[in-house]
Amino acid sequence: MVLGEALAVIPSPTQGVWHLGPVPIRAYAFCIIAGVLVAVWLTERRWVQRGGRPGVVNQIATWAVPFGIVGARLYHVATSWQPYFGPDGDPISALYIWEGGMGVWGAIAFGALGGWIGARRAGVSLPPLADAAAPGIVLAQGIGRLGNWFNNEVYGGPTDLPWALRIYEWDQGAGRAVVGADGLPVVLGTFHPAFLYELLWDFGVAAVVIWADRRFRLGHGRAFGLYVVLYTAGRLWIEALRVDPANTVLGLRLNIWTSLLVGLGAAALTLLSARRHPGREELSSASAPSGPAGG
Repeated sequence: MVLGEALAVIPSPTQGVWHLGPVPIRAYAFCIIAGVLVAVWLTERRWVQRGGRPGVVNQIATWAVPFGIVGARLYHVATSWQPYFGPDGDPISALYIWEGGMGVWGAIAFGALGGWIGARRAGVSLPPLADAAAPGIVLAQGIGRLGNWFNNEVYGGPTDLPWALRIYEWDQGAGRAVVGADGLPVVLGTFHPAFLYELLWDFGVAAVVIWADRRFRLGHGRAFGLYVVLYTAGRLWIEALRVDPANTVLGLRLNIWTSLLVGLGAAALTLLSARRHPGREELSSASAPSGPAGG
């Protein structure tokens, strides 16, 4: 069976941008926003269930979310700099976040920095907040992958499996598939739906973290550590499937090395936390107001 004769495929959208008058409505941005809303809602719910002060998550999110978005874009541009600063690159397009290109490691690192700033201003401890946030964060990552589907990106090698993903030649600036002389979208082929693999993996990680947190009363950052370990394990094999251009080190995609190092580091810190701080911390002190929040 040749690729074009696959009996069943997952269709990709031929359009990722719609216009409401002069205002572009971008599916990628909508998916990011939807993920953020789900993450904030679930984190607030889990925070209160663990004894935290109601309303504090929204306050901290005003710091964590913008930092995370900026960090995600910075990581993408830094690790895939050629389209922006290489020969014939367009430096200004590095600011075009709505066209896609977000790095999860930058989002986590800068989001954690923003969360730390927000937590200090709110008078709460960061580790229990991170534990409350872990399932929501990975759910947001999964929801955000739907934006990659709308942009016809994040796919693996060619395949004719029943769940193969049809990919179109894409005009990134216009946000739609390129149309051929016959008036139909130009099909590049059918590929592994790496975006879908990660979406399903992320949802599974969220379920495992919620279960483990309830079963073992994880605390002192261990629920967050479990999320990072499980997420990086999935990212290793999913990243290995991808065929989109990426910078490599010793023949492996940069994100594979990042996943490996971050996952091992998270595992070590989680085990160390379990030995030093067994059980779960009480939020009566960790979430108590420390006076008026600055600003």
